[in-house]
Amino acid sequence: MKLEAIRAAEARLLLPTYERNPLLFERGEGVYLIDENGDRYLDLLSGIGVNALGYGHPAIEEAIVRQSKALLHTSNLFFHEGQAELALRLTERTGMDRAFFASTGAEVWEGAMKLARAHAGLLRSEGKEIGTKFLALDQSFHGRTYGSISTTYKAKYREPFGPVVPGVEFVRFNDVADLRAKFSNEVCAILVESIQGEGGIRPLTQEFFSAAREMTESTGALLVVDEIQAGMGRTGKWCGYQHYGIRPDITTLAKPLAGGIPLGALLCTEEVARAIHAGMHGTTFGGGPLACAVAIAVIDTIEHEGLLNHVVEVGDYFQARLRELAKKHDAIVDVRGKGLMVAAELDSADLGKLTVQEMLKRKILINCTSDTVLRFLPPYIVQKKQIDEAIAALDEIFTEHAHNHAISGGHAGGHVRG
Repeated sequence: MKLEAIRAAEARLLLPTYERNPLLFERGEGVYLIDENGDRYLDLLSGIGVNALGYGHPAIEEAIVRQSKALLHTSNLFFHEGQAELALRLTERTGMDRAFFASTGAEVWEGAMKLARAHAGLLRSEGKEIGTKFLALDQSFHGRTYGSISTTYKAKYREPFGPVVPGVEFVRFNDVADLRAKFSNEVCAILVESIQGEGGIRPLTQEFFSAAREMTESTGALLVVDEIQAGMGRTGKWCGYQHYGIRPDITTLAKPLAGGIPLGALLCTEEVARAIHAGMHGTTFGGGPLACAVAIAVIDTIEHEGLLNHVVEVGDYFQARLRELAKKHDAIVDVRGKGLMVAAELDSADLGKLTVQEMLKRKILINCTSDTVLRFLPPYIVQKKQIDEAIAALDEIFTEHAHNHAISGGHAGGHVRG
């Protein structure tokens, strides 16, 4: 089999950074991935939130073909048509003023950290008392680069590579009192995700988000919001922070931005943009002609096909079906999320692992984050009938688990808090 040959080659040639599932996907159609045997898998993970329009969408294919025949790369030493056009679309839809493009979410988060410290330096040069410290949140995840892991909470991401970037302190999630206790004019930025992704699909409260905005405005510090997973329509709005009526000073986008082509965007206000000038920051591949052309096609398709409203409708339906399931199965202790960023929290890590594997056997792709949280990030084009298929599979798995658990003498209990 082709899969076995590839596995053997990877075992010999690649750094062992991933524990892959034993599947070889060769193509995709809509919300399905198709393996080497022709078996179809319902994809409710979409490449960890990347494939917003699913697979083989004609708008993406047409943009790739058209741009590949024209220009793939020039470097950022020259102009091309795509960057300003994409920046206009993003700034209009997010309420921000200026854009910087890079290749990945981690790269734009790194840029956001650099920009926050540069802005603080600018304020100090103008006579303001402000330091260089970052406040980040517990259970946060911002990426794998040094700056990103320094602001990522879980020790397993940071400790093997220490010492990490200094000057970061973590605040208890949604704890306004802890935020107030740790905030001072030594802080140059508060760093948050509007909805934590890797941390378990946990939304900020309005109270916490508003307090963070109020504190930063009082000193000139920046509010920096990571929308790499929650942004670009995933929650039914272009950015998660728009649900709160709060505009940050810097935000970052990536994952679904170019529908599977690597692209990240840092967006900021005019005030923050004062801190940067030519030569201070850059990127080789960021904002290339191909990625920009595809991102423009993604944005236009989301609007032309009414997918923001669809995300809300199907996302609400998904959560409603999960809540029905939770009433039947004590193993589900919480259901939460926004739009098509949905979580079902279970009462054990073992059940989380088991559920992912059992869903895989049933040819449905999901994953489990924070040990106990089933994470669903389907393409925006997913339909209610496919949600029903996933719910039926979960119902079957939890019923079998409860039966086996009862036979073994175990006991599980819980309640839905969402």
